[in-house]
Amino acid sequence: MSKFLQEFRDFAVKGNMIDMAVGIIIGGAFGKIVTSLVSDIIMPPIGLLVGGVNFTDWNVVLKEAVMENGEVITPALTLNYGNFIQVLFDFLIIALSIFFVIRGINKMKEMTSKKKAEEEAAAPAPEPEPTKEEILLTEIRDLLKNK
Repeated sequence: MSKFLQEFRDFAVKGNMIDMAVGIIIGGAFGKIVTSLVSDIIMPPIGLLVGGVNFTDWNVVLKEAVMENGEVITPALTLNYGNFIQVLFDFLIIALSIFFVIRGINKMKEMTSKKKAEEEAAAPAPEPEPTKEEILLTEIRDLLKNK
């Protein structure tokens, strides 16, 4: 049993697990930002374009509510397809937004890698170190010159 606990501890403390936890936390916070962007910034103009329609209110009543003396005994049973349409629009906008962000990051990486490659190509390559044989031959030549 202690070997199992040791393996679990090694797994849980690994850098990958901690990196994943940080990514999930940041992803949750980023999700709130994206949700606000879609619902507060992007959807109002789209709603204006389609005539101020609120998709979430679209539904089909499958069974009417049962009322008795002004009280709802059984609420209405509705098929809320408008909410599905709203969630679908949200997904498409989020996917498109993330696509543009990732595309921009990839373009920036590509530009920096091209710049590095150009700098490396422009810099002259250092002369290779002489081999031991070359050094020895140079010393012999210099000694023979001096005689």
